[in-house]
Amino acid sequence: MTKHVAVIGAGVTGLTTAYELLDRGFEVTVFDRNRYAAMETSFANGGQLSASNAEVWTQWSTILKGLKWMLSADAPLLVNPAPTLHKMRWMAEFLSNIPNYKRNTVETVRMAIAARAVLFEMAEREGIDFDLERRGILHFYGHAKDLAHARRVNALLAEGGLDRREVSPEEMREIEPALSGDFVGGFVTPSDSSGDIHKFTMGLARACARRGAALRFGTDVHSLKARDGAVEVTANGTERFDAVVVSAGIRSRDFARQLGDRVNIYPVKGYSITVSLDDAESRAAAPWISLLDDRAKIVASRFGENRFRIAGTAEFNGANKDIRADRIQPLVAWCERYFPGVSTETVTPWAGLRPMMPSMLPRVGAGRQPGVFYNTGHGHLGWTLSAATARLVAASVAESVKPAPLAVGGMAKAA
Repeated sequence: MTKHVAVIGAGVTGLTTAYELLDRGFEVTVFDRNRYAAMETSFANGGQLSASNAEVWTQWSTILKGLKWMLSADAPLLVNPAPTLHKMRWMAEFLSNIPNYKRNTVETVRMAIAARAVLFEMAEREGIDFDLERRGILHFYGHAKDLAHARRVNALLAEGGLDRREVSPEEMREIEPALSGDFVGGFVTPSDSSGDIHKFTMGLARACARRGAALRFGTDVHSLKARDGAVEVTANGTERFDAVVVSAGIRSRDFARQLGDRVNIYPVKGYSITVSLDDAESRAAAPWISLLDDRAKIVASRFGENRFRIAGTAEFNGANKDIRADRIQPLVAWCERYFPGVSTETVTPWAGLRPMMPSMLPRVGAGRQPGVFYNTGHGHLGWTLSAATARLVAASVAESVKPAPLAVGGMAKAA
């Protein structure tokens, strides 16, 4: 008997999960309150598929920077000082994870490497065009202190299996001639890549529909309840499913509470701009390799001939998606500083809420109740990790949600 699984959320984690469940023979229904797939955190991120950005933030230096920048509106990391119980508890757990910094960084880079093959396999199988650029990612540094830290991080990334090499300023200019500025060095990761998360996720939604998934867009799920070995999903009405996978971004915390679990996600706002490369001069002046400025915490990716995405910053300010001019301006200034030949006349701003766990590791796997599973809390690496965690959670569902016994000769026999 085919088992029916509900997936809550049609961002990149929800739809990669749905795709993997379909591969395992499940009937799948995806719920999302938006009219289309990938309309929230998966809409306009920095575009990087970056195992090289797997270093977790659970360090004392992050805390010190947060305190230092608290009153600076354009800081890379901005924490609203107004206390809330949720924020205080999340911060306390973040601090408790500082001793796990090295272990969690190594685990994250291993997941990121595993995710690449799965994501490329999905895209190739379904013919999804998402402006993929497999030119690598270049991290650059203007200060010797930052480069020294990058060398220490590189040892952890290597332990996780990542091939990443240091390059001189001269080599950096050969790798990306469009990049302007004075640098002390950098690191390049040839196996990293970039692409448009929204285009990929929309393509995957179409693929899931072709393969028989029911996509319930414009359907706001009000409640989830585990009862009698099944899960009840209440939206327009109430339906019963054999299992549910919660991939609902920052709403996952509330859904988990309804299901008797604690998934301590906090919304960490990120911003991006998409620069339209409308003239030949701008197209020639924009980079093709994806870039990461570690000091400013800004990433940049080229999407085809005509678009340049710049993203970054982390803002702890609750579930607030307001687009603030003082947070967008540093991204525009960054473009003008490092790529002065690119026109910033036409810039589209965006803000999204990253669902982040205090450990910086996603919550993947079964909940307390039978039939309840999670694939959520990926923070700033949802695009990078989604395909690997989708495969993990789908395998967990397949292991736990068994087909119903078949009656043979009046006796029950397991299928």
